[in-house]
Amino acid sequence: MYWVLSSSVVLSALLMIPKMEIKTTGPGVVATKKGTVTSVSKENIKIGETNFAVLQKKDNNAENKIFPTKTSWQEVVVNQNQTIKKKELLAKGVTLIKFDANMYVFIVLVSLIGISWGIGKAAVYKYIPEYFPKDVGVVGGMVGMLGGLGGFFGPIIFSYLLTATGIWSSSWIFILVFSIVCLIWMHYTITKIMNEKQPVLSKVIDRK
Repeated sequence: MYWVLSSSVVLSALLMIPKMEIKTTGPGVVATKKGTVTSVSKENIKIGETNFAVLQKKDNNAENKIFPTKTSWQEVVVNQNQTIKKKELLAKGVTLIKFDANMYVFIVLVSLIGISWGIGKAAVYKYIPEYFPKDVGVVGGMVGMLGGLGGFFGPIIFSYLLTATGIWSSSWIFILVFSIVCLIWMHYTITKIMNEKQPVLSKVIDRK
């Protein structure tokens, strides 16, 4: 069960990464000497007889890429006839990092987490008679009840999370947090049982 919950944590963490664009500072254009700006255009800045090229923005139409794509350009921040000092910024740099979630990667990750959960469900029923030999019926019924409630309330919780956050991957964030809580809770429970029933083996935990 450890690897089932651990894989749920890892896969849900990968699935929660949304389609996004991050705009940050990039390399700019700095004056190499002091002087007066004699000419300004989108492509070029001229100080005296020295020209400074300005990097232009290119369209980034990448879609369904597995890895993020990066686009950089520069924006002029000085005016004509302005007096410039050495190392003063002439054009600020802008970098746009774009990530467009790949559909095929998403399908593979969802399939893997579904397989992991299926194995985990079977493992739960396998361990019930081992950890609760006197309460197999009660515990088995509770597990089935919780599974049914999860299937009913899960979509409702996901819709409220989407409405509250506006993030489409908020459901996977919820699953990530829930998986971490379950992993910690399971470890605590197994350790407690081992300490009570087999003190000598308190540090030896079943990791199947």
